[in-house]
Amino acid sequence: MLTILFDGIAYGMLLFVLACGLSVTLGLMNFINLAHGAFAMAGGYIALYLVNHMGMPFALGLVAAFFSAAAIGALLERTLYVHVYNKSPLDQVLFTIGLVFMAVAAVNYTVGSTQQFITIPASLQGQIQVAGIGMSKYRLMIIAICGVITLLLQLALMRSRLGSQLRAAVDDQRVARGLGINVGAVFAGTFAIGSGLAGLGGALGAEILGLDPTFPLKYMIYFLIVVTIGGTSSITAPFMASILLGIADVAGKYYMPKLGAFVIYTVMIVVLILRPQGLFAPSRPR
Repeated sequence: MLTILFDGIAYGMLLFVLACGLSVTLGLMNFINLAHGAFAMAGGYIALYLVNHMGMPFALGLVAAFFSAAAIGALLERTLYVHVYNKSPLDQVLFTIGLVFMAVAAVNYTVGSTQQFITIPASLQGQIQVAGIGMSKYRLMIIAICGVITLLLQLALMRSRLGSQLRAAVDDQRVARGLGINVGAVFAGTFAIGSGLAGLGGALGAEILGLDPTFPLKYMIYFLIVVTIGGTSSITAPFMASILLGIADVAGKYYMPKLGAFVIYTVMIVVLILRPQGLFAPSRPR
C-alpha cells in the first residue's frame, strides 16, 4: 500500500509539472491551449536525442529540454498564439488542436512511431530502502525536483514582479498598459515558462511514460483532468489535484487493472457534478 502511495505521489508530481503550464495559460491568461502536450513531447524528444545519441549528461539534458521548449513556446506565442488570444474559446480549441495534429504528424515523419525511452544514469537506477519500503531512486528525484518547482512557481506568482504584472494584465489589459506594463512581454514570458516546464516534464517522464508521436493526444486528457479537478484559481489547487489523480490512477491500475482508467474518469465526473469550479477552488458565493 505504501509503495502504491509513493508511486502515485511521484506520478502525480510529474503530471503537475506537465500540466502546470496549462493551468497558468487557462487560469491566469484565459487561453485554452490544447497543444500544451506538444511542448512536453518536444522537450522529451530533445532530451532523449541529446542524452541517448549525443552522450550529454542526463542533468544537462533536462536543462536543455526546459530551455528548448521555452524557446519554441516563445517563438510560437509571438508568431501564432498572439493572434488568437482574443478569439472565442471555440476558435482557440480548433487552433490549438490543429497544432497538436501537426506536431504528431511532424514527429511521426521525422522519428517514426516506435515508442522510445530516455537512458537514465546508473546512479538513478534501482531502489533504496526507506522504512522497509523499496523506493525508486528515479521517482525520488522526480518528487524532489517537482517539489522545488512547485514552491518556486507559487513564490513567483504571489511574490514576484512578473506575477503581479501577470495578474494585473489578466484583470484589465488597458489599465495594465496605462501603468507601463508591457502586456505582450508578460504574456510571452509566462507562456515560455509554461512551455519550458512542459518540456522539462516531458524529459522527466520519458523514462516512465515513454515517448511516441501520439504523446500530446494520449496525455491531453490527463492535463485537462488536472485543471478540471483542481480549478484554475492558483498553483496549489492543480498541484493537489495532480497528487490525487496520480494516486487514484496508480491504485486503480494496481487493484483493478482492467478498469484502471475508469477510476480517474469517475473522479472527474463526480467533481464536475458536485464542484464544477474545481475540487480545491474556493466555493462560489450563493
